Amino acid sequence: MKFTLSWLREHLAGDYALEDVTATLNRIGFEVEGVEDKAAKLKGFSIASVLSAEKHPNADKLRVLMVDTGGGAPVQVVCGAPNARAGIKGVFSPPGTYIPGKNITLGVGTIRGVESLGMMCSEAELELSQDHDGIIELPVDAPLGVAYAEWANLSDPVIEIAVTPNRADGLGVAGIARDLAAAGLGTVVTPAVMPVAGAFPCPVSVGIAEGAPCPAFALRLVRGVKNGPSPEWLQAKLRAIGLRPINALVDITNLLTFDRNRPLHVFDAAKVAGNLVVRNATAGESLLALDGKTYALDPAMCVIADDGGVESLAGVMGGEESGCDEATTDVLVESALWEPINIAQTGRRLGLNSDARFRFERGIDPAFTLPGIELATRLILDLCGGEPSEVTLAGAIPDNARVIDFPLGLTEKLTGLVASDEEQVATLAALGFTVSGSGPVRQVTPPSWRADIEGKADLVEEVIRILGLDRVPSTPFPRDEDARKPVLTTLQLRTRKAKRALASRGMVEAVTWSFVPKAQAEMFGGGQPELALANPIAADLSDLRPSLLPGLIRSAQANADRGIGDAALFEVGQIFKGDRPQDQFIAATGLRRGTAKPDGTGRHWSGKAQAVDAFDAKADALAALAACNAPVANLQVSTDAPSWFHPGRSGTFRLGPNVIGHFGELHPGLLETLKVDGPLVGFEILLDRIPAPKAKATRVKPLLELSAFQPVERDFAFIVPRTVAAADLLKAAAGVDRKLITGVNVFDLYEGPGIDADSKSVALTVTIQPREKTLTDAEIEAITGKIVAEVAKKTGATLRG
Repeated sequence: MKFTLSWLREHLAGDYALEDVTATLNRIGFEVEGVEDKAAKLKGFSIASVLSAEKHPNADKLRVLMVDTGGGAPVQVVCGAPNARAGIKGVFSPPGTYIPGKNITLGVGTIRGVESLGMMCSEAELELSQDHDGIIELPVDAPLGVAYAEWANLSDPVIEIAVTPNRADGLGVAGIARDLAAAGLGTVVTPAVMPVAGAFPCPVSVGIAEGAPCPAFALRLVRGVKNGPSPEWLQAKLRAIGLRPINALVDITNLLTFDRNRPLHVFDAAKVAGNLVVRNATAGESLLALDGKTYALDPAMCVIADDGGVESLAGVMGGEESGCDEATTDVLVESALWEPINIAQTGRRLGLNSDARFRFERGIDPAFTLPGIELATRLILDLCGGEPSEVTLAGAIPDNARVIDFPLGLTEKLTGLVASDEEQVATLAALGFTVSGSGPVRQVTPPSWRADIEGKADLVEEVIRILGLDRVPSTPFPRDEDARKPVLTTLQLRTRKAKRALASRGMVEAVTWSFVPKAQAEMFGGGQPELALANPIAADLSDLRPSLLPGLIRSAQANADRGIGDAALFEVGQIFKGDRPQDQFIAATGLRRGTAKPDGTGRHWSGKAQAVDAFDAKADALAALAACNAPVANLQVSTDAPSWFHPGRSGTFRLGPNVIGHFGELHPGLLETLKVDGPLVGFEILLDRIPAPKAKATRVKPLLELSAFQPVERDFAFIVPRTVAAADLLKAAAGVDRKLITGVNVFDLYEGPGIDADSKSVALTVTIQPREKTLTDAEIEAITGKIVAEVAKKTGATLRG
């Protein structure tokens, strides 16, 4: 939302400076995004007159102008504007001037062999509008040599604020002034709207079809108008906020859109066939809109039509065929109400944005429907003349009045702000609320322009917003045991730790859609009817995701398509196995592609690049689990991974019957179906299923225990059936003496000649760490004997000779 300081002063009287306005706007919730000083930007631009315009000797579309700048001899300028001609006055910029619309500093140029000592500027080059079809044409009485910014009153600062979607009343200067006055900055002087008496009945009637999203539609004819350029004060207002003046009738509607947050529309009555009807469009209808584009309509869109067809896209944009121009003598003025959701859906479906849509989809003041048409009529009579008809109203203005019981003590209870009853009542009254009753609970009726006020907490928000957050006292936390409790939940801590662990392994965090196509949801164990979206934002985002893997796979392929084949991505987010709370999980998921191994070497001259494998995914998963304090040493790995993993190159992490996650190479058939190139390995662990850590008697970390004795390593090669998992051997060996045996690892696997076809040789290295004394050979042999016996007992292994 943009407006000038002088425009604000038309609604807010008082002795205040620009800095006071911006500071107060920020304090009451209208964040100031910028203040533009056009006078400083347009320094060096002056008013000049074109004395002559001759055809360029070497270019058909260029002219050589002699320009009187009001200070010395005429200046030669080469210009390509179609309206450059002798006798007009425009805006001249000499060499050395910065041109904001082109982001260049002008110099002395030679264009097709002719020297040019400056430029005659268009509005686009001065960033006054988007018009670059010709140079600016000024009135004949514009003074030569005077700074253009000074003559055009461009020294008026332009303030741009961010308006949150619930504050549609802040999209008009009058509404902004009301809030500033309530905050103590000036007094509201917005003039009251006086009705204009109609001289005759409106000859055009309006009908609202059943089911049309239009509660009310007001219409009035003004005949005998003289349309043309609007007065300079109105054009300057619109140009200051980036709007291009068109003609008086259209400029009036644009003025009221920004001044009172009341979008209006004007029809050339001579171009309207018969009466108007508000209805839904029919299949096959289209509209040539005022932006020059033709839009195909569908039955979900609301239109205004006459006997000849669609004339306007309701609440979004008018039609070209019934638009007002300089030949308009009779004008129909429309002031209507539209259902916000329908306006938003129509604009989104057509990709059409307009100032009217921006306001209607947020909800405007229904009570200003008739005052809006009266104010527009008054301006039309003042600027264009004519004779007005009576106002005809179809439908009814909705009465959204509601009474809220407001306990005045709730403000302090919810926010800590201490304010007297009188101060709170005065604040609400200044904002337009009606407050009645007495005692600790008052009856508050929100004004018609505040549809966002629904309950008591909203009233508290209004009070604290105006009185100021700086009045909320700073209260320190009590210094007792309760104040030292963790702020983050266990799941929040696990989320952070998992992200850090995976990032430290060279993986890049991705954020993907929470929705996937139904076919992909079914591939990854989802696709249940209860997980389908009722109103998906796109056809290929129809279901809640049962896994994070589909999004990461799509992202990895997108990177590969752009030349980044070795991608290592991870995401920590929510997945959905059902529509119950217990069916929603926080998953940590990672994916590696190509040669993106954890060591990060990839393709390199010093060695052969190796493709990622299931063990890379397993290592990633174990690192994340360890960071989340999962009992990694107690995890069991089974081979029953889900169907989207390769059946021979994947696994499942378990703690007894509790499934913690899965890892492995993705199924080749899945990649083929998804049209994704491999190799791809990944994992997914459910952070919710990690057991809660046991409570400790103290938060102090245990002392570091280092043994002073040399560790001993012994290697064993066991022959076991091929069906025996290596993890079973590791578990059996480590369980012999958990105090002395500090490490068991697999360092070799052999299958081939010398061993039965249904057997394999697994070689282990066992680390024995003495704690109290150096072990004797006999003691070491005793331990190794126990290891061989225990492994044989648990797995049926025999020591390889």
